[in-house]
Amino acid sequence: MNAPLPRRVFLMTLAASGAALATGARAQAMVDEKEPQAVALGYVADAKRADVKKFPKYAAGQNCANCALYQPKGDKAGACPLFAGKLVAAPGWCSAWAKKA
Repeated sequence: MNAPLPRRVFLMTLAASGAALATGARAQAMVDEKEPQAVALGYVADAKRADVKKFPKYAAGQNCANCALYQPKGDKAGACPLFAGKLVAAPGWCSAWAKKA
């Protein structure tokens, strides 16, 4: 039978795990609108600035937060498989926007 962890070891492990998670979350950078992938998709951090002449598919109310590809990582940003390893702004938009089911 395994001996239970002393409370002090448990609390230190818990604190270290929380710090590691917090550091990992901050390590993800936001997508830069000037990156080639972002430019190609018309990504903007604020959907209100979407280029409707170049991307006529845009409609008011569309944004990353209500896109099927969006994976929330908090209230303000989330992951998108189109921008691997980076976060997109929740109020952002790109031409790959797809309605959530």
